[in-house]
Amino acid sequence: MKYNQITNKLFEKRLFIQRSVVAGFLIFAGFLVLSHRMFGLQVLKHDYFQTQSKKNRIRIEPLAPTRGLIYDRNNILLAENIPSFSLVIMPELLKNKKAEQGMLTLLAQYINLSEDDLKRYHKQRHQQRFRRFKEIPIKTKLTDKELAHFSVNNHLFPSVKVVAKLIRNYPYGNLTAHVLGYVGRINKKELKKINTTTYAATTHIGKNGIEASYETELHGQVGYQKVEVNVLGKVIRVLEKKLPVSGKDLKLTFDSHLQKIAQAAFKGQKGALVAIDPRDGGVLVLLSYPSFDSNLFVEGISSKNYRALLNSPHRPLFNRAIRGTYPPGSTVKPFIGLAGLENQVTHFNQKTFCRGYYQLPKYKHKYRCWKKRGHGRVNMQTAIIQSCDVYFYDLAVKLGIDRLHDFLSKFHFGQKTGIDLVGEKRAILPSRAWKKKRKGVVWYPGETVNTGIGQGYFTVTPLQLASATAALANGGLYIIPHLLMESSGKPYLKKAKKIPLKSKYNLQNIQYAMLQVIEGARGTAKRIRSTKYQIAGKTGTAQVFSVAQDKEYKNLNVSKKNQDHALFVTYAPVDKPTIAIGIIVENAGHGGSVAAPIAKKVMDAWILGGK
Repeated sequence: MKYNQITNKLFEKRLFIQRSVVAGFLIFAGFLVLSHRMFGLQVLKHDYFQTQSKKNRIRIEPLAPTRGLIYDRNNILLAENIPSFSLVIMPELLKNKKAEQGMLTLLAQYINLSEDDLKRYHKQRHQQRFRRFKEIPIKTKLTDKELAHFSVNNHLFPSVKVVAKLIRNYPYGNLTAHVLGYVGRINKKELKKINTTTYAATTHIGKNGIEASYETELHGQVGYQKVEVNVLGKVIRVLEKKLPVSGKDLKLTFDSHLQKIAQAAFKGQKGALVAIDPRDGGVLVLLSYPSFDSNLFVEGISSKNYRALLNSPHRPLFNRAIRGTYPPGSTVKPFIGLAGLENQVTHFNQKTFCRGYYQLPKYKHKYRCWKKRGHGRVNMQTAIIQSCDVYFYDLAVKLGIDRLHDFLSKFHFGQKTGIDLVGEKRAILPSRAWKKKRKGVVWYPGETVNTGIGQGYFTVTPLQLASATAALANGGLYIIPHLLMESSGKPYLKKAKKIPLKSKYNLQNIQYAMLQVIEGARGTAKRIRSTKYQIAGKTGTAQVFSVAQDKEYKNLNVSKKNQDHALFVTYAPVDKPTIAIGIIVENAGHGGSVAAPIAKKVMDAWILGGK
């Protein structure tokens, strides 16, 4: 039997009311919480969230300035900026490392990515911890074919894009590498030194040479633009822009035409040549050979190419002109002769007997002259013309190492010249104090003898030889050599110092003797005599290793790397000098037969070319 359930309407009504009250309370409480939250967000924290919203919508982007150009003295462009297309990755659009690796793997199927490309990318990716990059290049200098191939498939790579930018280019490559240096990507060490605001949009910085010395002038001032972006970071429109200020263009005293002539004249031999205008100290030629192509370093050199340069026995990366230190040999005899005259330990016509060797009193050791049978009785002029070693052995001993050191230091031997290039070496001008400090032992008389002919501890750089010779040429004014020319286009006289001389006739006698080295019938460089202008100079031959007392150098079986260096210092025209040169040709033999003809070609081009 079925019974109908009796409905209790009163109970149901009471239950409904109770539930309605509870539900209403919960709704009201929720409304209060929501209202409080909305009040907090929209009123109390309005300014904060408005700022955050603008950050999501508006972005400040730095704009890189265009790097200044570099010209030689004849307005020939030496460093330029050329347009190039690069493939870059936007890290903010990559979710994680797995997505990044997948993208690189897929990209490699469309674009040839070398091992060096990937290494360079990962290195810069790692540097994001130190500097926030907007985008990281994965492939630079895209070819037309690579550009077209990627453009067709770019929909597969939302985090990769092609960008056009200006990159540094050196039209003369290895001809100017040691003068200009090069720019390269900013590394971790440099990031700690530079002003990150100034370099906010810049990825490259000068590494050496003029590019490093005048980095501030060449770099310019960063600009910025305020842009509106969408949620994907894509720029919708530019709201505000402040254009960057381009770097300053530089004009150098350097002559690229002379540099080319000098390089060709070396004919593949190692060495360095520096030419200076003695009137103002402007560097005309600064050649270190062999050299390298500085363009290789701009976007990152490959491991293979870098190893080849680094491991080459010819050391192309080494700037011999300002960092190579060599025994000066007989090229310093004019300076030592002047020291003797100025210190009044001899006079120009006083004679010394050369029997082919020199001996210190109470010593048996023989210091040999290059001429085995000797030169007989010679005065200073003859000793310089014929490069008599015995005469200068004796003069150095009479002077003593201390007076010799003090006088030669006036010509900046043993010191940096102060040229506007980074990395210059001091070389060595020995003294008692120097040896005690460096070696911890006393100075011996025999070491003074060797110093008298530019051997022993005595070393110089080719730049020091050229700048000291320029001081002889211009009457005793030492001018700090420089490569930068004044913005007006006229060479400027940098800080100069008059070398104190007791008598102008002492210097004139030395200048005349140097003239006779070329013009005299028995001069060691008479083969470069010119019929159109007069040349003064001094040859030099520097031994690379010591020869035993009972041996003759010419009879030894000497390897190429142990053969003598050939040196030459010169200036011309003698009446009004406009060029002074210091040159060394490594392991090449005699200065008169090897180095002097090279210098002559440079002087001919400068003087007879109408400059």
